[in-house]
Amino acid sequence: MFQPRSALLTGSLAVVAALALSACGAAPDTASTTADGKDAATATSAADFGGMAALVKAAKKEGTLHAITLPRDWANYGALLDGFEKKYGIKVQVENPDGSSQDEINAVTSRKGQGRAPDVLDLGSSFALSAAQQGLLAPYRVASYDEIPVGQKDTQARWFNDYGGYVSIGCDAKRVTTCPTTFADLLKPQYKGQVALNGNPTKSGSAFGGVYAAALASGGSLDDIQPGLDFFAKLRKNGNYTPVESTPATIEKGETPISVDWDYLNAGYADEFRSKGVDWKVTVPADGKYAQYYSQAINKDAPHPAAARLWEEYLYSTEGQNLWLKGYARPALMTAMEKAGTLDKAAAAKLPKVSGTPSFPTEAQQSKAKEVLAQGWAKAVSG
Repeated sequence: MFQPRSALLTGSLAVVAALALSACGAAPDTASTTADGKDAATATSAADFGGMAALVKAAKKEGTLHAITLPRDWANYGALLDGFEKKYGIKVQVENPDGSSQDEINAVTSRKGQGRAPDVLDLGSSFALSAAQQGLLAPYRVASYDEIPVGQKDTQARWFNDYGGYVSIGCDAKRVTTCPTTFADLLKPQYKGQVALNGNPTKSGSAFGGVYAAALASGGSLDDIQPGLDFFAKLRKNGNYTPVESTPATIEKGETPISVDWDYLNAGYADEFRSKGVDWKVTVPADGKYAQYYSQAINKDAPHPAAARLWEEYLYSTEGQNLWLKGYARPALMTAMEKAGTLDKAAAAKLPKVSGTPSFPTEAQQSKAKEVLAQGWAKAVSG
């Protein structure tokens, strides 16, 4: 079992004004400490803080959670945000919902010590590695940490994978006569100005995955992403690539009729647009089969440390994992939940069909790929 947002699935996306109006100075004095001196900011598990009841009490006292770049229509995040608020009575403020993984890291570094800093992060895996290397993340083990597959979590628990999927090709069948089903198809002249990515791959986890998939389809490997850059350079040269970043709005307007994106996002769009007359087809290309997870993390200097840890516990509960699944995203605990009989079987049956077992890039491979992209992406698609 495997599992990717500028991260990716499927509402109205709005920046919460309260965040923008919150204090720009030192973090508010809301750090929760128990009667016996245990500090939520240094707790490495719920047990370390005195148990779930103590964590819930402290989080409710803080009353707020600052999140960032979580679109309500991405992997069913709308239901997760509403579920957490209803369950615990804690207000979740989401800033910059359409932002990228790099935007999240920038917010953590630029707002260090400020009350408006993000508490929690949902990062493309390569960006989670980068944040950990920069010393930005707090080690924390959710109750189900041991059930997260080896290789899908940091050995120091600074990040752990949450949900993911495969790179796919989404297509508006009413605007495109014959929808492409492979990366090779995307090079055909009939798709001029129609092929888009969900963001910039130097900043966006989903676009990063799209370039990696293109590399695998073009003779590259997890060690060599350069063929992916070359592929998009060809798309740009023959006029097929559009620099317009694909979003639900651009799809509905017909600006990005073909979108290379995670399958759970594209599958969510298919549901979302059906009532609007958009026939959105989704295919996982056989010539560029690439899968990846996104990763959860807690800001080491989170202004609401108890709420941040409670949010993670909620996401890795059976309720949280099944809500991601309902958004077509494959949750990190899917295999464990299948064995335990707690997986939503109806939701699992709706996942885009894929054959074979995916492989994942190592930390070293991802770091190398990011360097290649940083150096060559602008040149590949400019002009």
